Amino acid sequence: MTMSAAKPRPVGLAAIDREMARQHADAIASFEHNTAMAAKVAASIRRTGRLLLLGMGGSHAVGRAVEPLYRALGIDALALPLSEQLGQPLLLTGRTVLVTSQSGESAEVVRWFSEIGSTADVFGLTLEGASFLARTVPCLVGAGGTELAFAATRSLTVTFALHLAILAALGEDPSAALGALDQPQDNDIAQALTALAKVTTIVTSGRRLQGLAEALALGFTELSRLPCFSLEGGQLRHGPMEMLGPHVGVILFRGNDPTSELVTAMALSVVEAGAPLVIFDSSGQSPVAGAITLSFKPASGLAAIFAMLPVAQRLMIAFADARVDNAGTPVRSTKITRSE
Repeated sequence: MTMSAAKPRPVGLAAIDREMARQHADAIASFEHNTAMAAKVAASIRRTGRLLLLGMGGSHAVGRAVEPLYRALGIDALALPLSEQLGQPLLLTGRTVLVTSQSGESAEVVRWFSEIGSTADVFGLTLEGASFLARTVPCLVGAGGTELAFAATRSLTVTFALHLAILAALGEDPSAALGALDQPQDNDIAQALTALAKVTTIVTSGRRLQGLAEALALGFTELSRLPCFSLEGGQLRHGPMEMLGPHVGVILFRGNDPTSELVTAMALSVVEAGAPLVIFDSSGQSPVAGAITLSFKPASGLAAIFAMLPVAQRLMIAFADARVDNAGTPVRSTKITRSE
């Protein structure tokens, strides 16, 4: 009996492969081509000192990831789901607002603009320069056009690059982050994949890198159709540790920042609980015994995110491909969510 042929690449994953293959080049182009608009957004943020980041899905995860970077510059930054802002709104007076929508067409975006009235100090981040969002407010527009594949990959990387342009306009040095885009690391994910082979759910967690953890959990869920979710490190500590065991995989993100020791402490607890553990680690510290560590050169902020994200994407895709026949083809969702 001959061995069966290798499983053909699902159409949905092939589409994601195509997006990922050009995400670094598109991200660098996005940073370079949005200088003027980034300066306008930065001027607004300097004037107000307060920033509200609105988005849904992966766009909200990006907001969560950059929240601490703006706060580190003394800006009162807050990321909220756009659906929450529609239902229980924060006052917008005296805030700069950044609305992120990869398509620029999602239902919440369209409704929100129909309700808010004034759009002073409201800006957008999108991949689609002809979209509703781009027609409605001044936008930073990512290079490469709309992302066609289902789960967010290139769109995340490009949107982070648009934030890098704004942060650079606010005085941040972008060189380490651009270096991570220019020289991507290629970590072997085989051991991590093996460690997660028998889990029925995955929990991602971080401290300063929590937004990245949230983006990854969303991608894992969308592609594998398993319940994968994210809990900020302190929140994971306060009760949910009860779920840990051999069938709950944990993925932690540890950066070279003051919260790294807290991530290390969580890693030790996860190993003790017997849950399979993968650590994306740019802390520069020693690996944690009992964990599978994917090591990156010491970095924090967007430099750490740009280094880790493509490897995390490859892990979520390989995990899903091992679990689902047609991974990457949604069965209950659409790429652009046009209903609330």
